[in-house]
Amino acid sequence: MLAIIVIPSEAKRSRGSPRNHVEVRQRDVSTSLDMTENIRSQTAAVIPAYQDEKHIGDIARRTRERLDHVLVVDDGSTDQTERRAHEAGAEVIVHTQNQGKGEAIKTGLTHWLGAANPSDSGQDGQITWVILLDSDGQHLPEEIDRFLLAAASVTRPTFFIGNRMEDVARMPFVRRVVNRHMSSQISRVCGQTIPDTQCGYRMLHREIIPDMLGGGHRYDYETEALIIASRRGYRIESVPITTVYTDQVSKIHPGRDSLRFIKMMRRYRRLGS
Repeated sequence: MLAIIVIPSEAKRSRGSPRNHVEVRQRDVSTSLDMTENIRSQTAAVIPAYQDEKHIGDIARRTRERLDHVLVVDDGSTDQTERRAHEAGAEVIVHTQNQGKGEAIKTGLTHWLGAANPSDSGQDGQITWVILLDSDGQHLPEEIDRFLLAAASVTRPTFFIGNRMEDVARMPFVRRVVNRHMSSQISRVCGQTIPDTQCGYRMLHREIIPDMLGGGHRYDYETEALIIASRRGYRIESVPITTVYTDQVSKIHPGRDSLRFIKMMRRYRRLGS
């Protein structure tokens, strides 16, 4: 969280307030900013993309302005998604055929997990955190800094998720109602409160990644990841983000993906906590 520096008045100082109070607070802020920059250097992004030639170049470019390590996983696109991502300076992995958003995310996580374990990959082992964001413009890359600040405030591996529910004025009414209902149901299964379980803007510590490589293949994966992380004992913390809706057509198949979600929730409810 951003620190607020309060400068004591001369009157208060004259009553015995220590003159070095402001200097101490300023040092605290500087320390927090230094920690954030250190985390930035250890953070990589995964952007799953499918048929997103219109937006992916802009999103990848803006993400590269925040992070040095940006990976786009092209999940079998037949348009110019791969080319636009390369032009924006991102590293790209291409699935030869569409496998689903869940598999694209797992491909990206596996890639950066290798970078976090130099003995396995021969890389420098500098990746400690991974940011997940969508390719269609619904997640603002500029708000990566909010996740970095949140990460700087924790002392143990944590799973962060964006929270749009503090900015609902721009969220369609039906989406708002459905999101709140689903978040309530999923929070109950997770055993902890998650205000916006449907948000794909996330950040997780590398220690969590091995547990995230199973689960569903498509959009059900994002919900299952929350349940798995919760049942492994990880805390899921929310980070307020801006609600954005673009001209991108949703790739969710209402019938098929809803059925997957229902089956998954039923399975975890049977398993209990």
